[in-house]
Amino acid sequence: MSNLIYATVTASVSELKKNPMGTVAAGEGQTVAILNRNAPAFYCVPAGAYEALMDRLEDMELNAIADARAAEPLVRLTIDEL
Repeated sequence: MSNLIYATVTASVSELKKNPMGTVAAGEGQTVAILNRNAPAFYCVPAGAYEALMDRLEDMELNAIADARAAEPLVRLTIDEL
């Protein structure tokens, strides 16, 4: 069975146990796929990449809110009605 791996760098669980920081450094700031029996078990994501991901998700959520509000009907008021 084949697996899709969303990282350019991979390491085994054994390699991660032997040298955790070396494994992270091998990714050079990018995500490292950790493999267990040649299948991705989890992804090791550096703090900077994770923060960027969270910022991007927040932007997407805020855009969805803005789009939903833009679809609401407008209420026309004059300055005197305020």
